[in-house]
Amino acid sequence: MPQATMTEPMLTPVERQSVLRTLKSPRHLKTEVLGGLVVALALIPEAIAFSIIAGVDPRIGLFASFTMAVTISFVGGRPAMISAATGAVALVIAPLVASHGTNYFIAAVILAGIFQVLFGVLGVAKLMRFIPRSVMVGFVNSLAILIFSAQVPELLGVPWMVYPLTALGLAIVFLLPRLTLAVPAPLVVIVVVTALAIIASITVPTVADKGALPDSLPSLFIPDVPWNLETLSIIAPFALAMALVGLLESLLTAKLVDDITDTPSNKSRESWGQGVANIVTGFFGGMGGCAMIGQTMINVKASGARTRISTFLAGVFLLILVVSLGGIVGLIPMAALVAVMIFVSVATFDWHSIRPATLRRMPKSETGVMLLTVIAVVLTENLAIGVGIGVLAAMVLFARRVAHFVTVKRTLDDDGGTATYTVDGELFFASSNDLYMQFEYALDPEKVVIDMSRSHVWDASTVAAIDAVTEKYRRHGTDVVIIGLNEASVRIRERLGGNLG
Repeated sequence: MPQATMTEPMLTPVERQSVLRTLKSPRHLKTEVLGGLVVALALIPEAIAFSIIAGVDPRIGLFASFTMAVTISFVGGRPAMISAATGAVALVIAPLVASHGTNYFIAAVILAGIFQVLFGVLGVAKLMRFIPRSVMVGFVNSLAILIFSAQVPELLGVPWMVYPLTALGLAIVFLLPRLTLAVPAPLVVIVVVTALAIIASITVPTVADKGALPDSLPSLFIPDVPWNLETLSIIAPFALAMALVGLLESLLTAKLVDDITDTPSNKSRESWGQGVANIVTGFFGGMGGCAMIGQTMINVKASGARTRISTFLAGVFLLILVVSLGGIVGLIPMAALVAVMIFVSVATFDWHSIRPATLRRMPKSETGVMLLTVIAVVLTENLAIGVGIGVLAAMVLFARRVAHFVTVKRTLDDDGGTATYTVDGELFFASSNDLYMQFEYALDPEKVVIDMSRSHVWDASTVAAIDAVTEKYRRHGTDVVIIGLNEASVRIRERLGGNLG
């Protein structure tokens, strides 16, 4: 797919056809509408909870979820993906709220959006290709664990009726799809459990217990901060961290949805789209955010939505529900939403990755990287740190494995006057460090030929190793000839050879 530019139309021809086809099909449109409604209901307690984590008023998180979802539905690169206020962003930005207050916090959200736009224009999304499959599987599994663990507090120290209501919700959400797919199972859970709790006058924690819902529309908000270098020095580190964490989570979620739906997405457009959404959210007083794996899985996997319509409607329904129908929404038992999110965690987890048959076939290094990624994400509750550790571990293991593929074979000609060394393999910092020790300097004749036609010089470490070999032979009075270097290897040796000390 061609790279996105800031001047391209909001909808590509393929996306436009998909949206028009959905609008003309009552069956497909119903799927998108119901998917957006279920996501909106699930967003409310999440947005409130993330606002509490960030240390801001719940309205800030709810408004952010509305503006993020609506904006990204137009400018994002992954149809049907849900972006809203997230825990990852809340954790990053919370210290700034505590130290400098809401105005600096909103200014950081806007700056984070600007950073993401720049990252998108510069093609940072291309770095996704360096995330191995084992890290991606670890990312998915750790997210499933985090989604599940986030529900545990809702099941501790609560009235005993929470447990049968949650069990009822789980039974519906797991069994209903076997009978019919006409209505999303999560929506049925919310309606049935709420109706039962109201009719039977069951007293259990509800959405209203999480915090006050807004009673007005969001309005334009300009952060009241000094626009100078001192302010920039305060907010820039938080904004950069928020931009990187949000972008990483969004791009990994987009890749996951690509796999589930068997459709491509434009990662560069998603990058700057997330930035635009955060800028808009900041100027409406929202806390910013990124793609949400849980709500995206509800939309794509549980509800079957596939277009931008569901994303747009999720934001619209959210605003209508909290502003106009806040009293009704507040009656929804948390048990219903807990059941839905547990279902999402189970559906998100890659169970195939931990089957005994899979583990037996999979190289131990791949399994180790997957487990390390899961452990790092779960312990830190930070996707960026966990995925970064996973990628670093994968790179180290790959370099170690490739380093052992380099061989040096020595042969003598018939009269013993010339020794030929054939170097086979990719030469870089990990594999070239031992190159110096592979030659018989004292035993070789007066002429040595090093044939590198079956190798490639990648970096300065290798050039330095070759220089060390030739210098060692020079001290022994041996004439060394290097042959077979390909064009790229010749260029790097001519540029660096003899200049590395």
